[in-house]
Amino acid sequence: LREPGLNLRVVQLFRDPRAVHNSRLKARQALLRESIQVLRSRHRAEPRGTLRHPQQQLPGMLGGGRAPQHRAEFFLGGALEVICQAWLRDLLLARRAPAWVRRRYTQLRYEDLVREPRAQLRRLLRFAGLPVPPALEDFVLNMTRGAAYSSDRPFLISARDAREAIHAWRERLSRQQVRQVEAACGEAMSLLAY
Repeated sequence: LREPGLNLRVVQLFRDPRAVHNSRLKARQALLRESIQVLRSRHRAEPRGTLRHPQQQLPGMLGGGRAPQHRAEFFLGGALEVICQAWLRDLLLARRAPAWVRRRYTQLRYEDLVREPRAQLRRLLRFAGLPVPPALEDFVLNMTRGAAYSSDRPFLISARDAREAIHAWRERLSRQQVRQVEAACGEAMSLLAY
């Protein structure tokens, strides 16, 4: 960050953890390996002697203290908890960082980008010191307000109406799943105003 020749800027993108969990559940098989790697990163970060067996229920882990119905859901829930803990560390670090670091860091909520694509694009490009080409504004609007919506393929990159995706978790997650996500990610959610 201090290297003057780089002029590095950091944009950290966040998304409502409930929506993240919903998307991850829909793509559970595709994300199983990634989720296991995320959980392993937690174990590498823990002090020696605290390593838990991957099938053992972790305190606070999504799954509510019961045996998971599906092994994939167990790993997905655990990975989301690790992700939220990393978000919380990042958010607290950014808040306590010196002013010169804060000037080079910004965060963006996915929901804000979807609701106000042009305004958020302008904000990000202004932060980066870049011009706002009209073609890029048209592109971001098309990618977030397209005619299609594919809830069955959450990681499909296409022009679609992303406004539907930001609230899809409300219809698909059970109340228990929502409570579990909120319990595991509550501090980060609070800092991000979710």
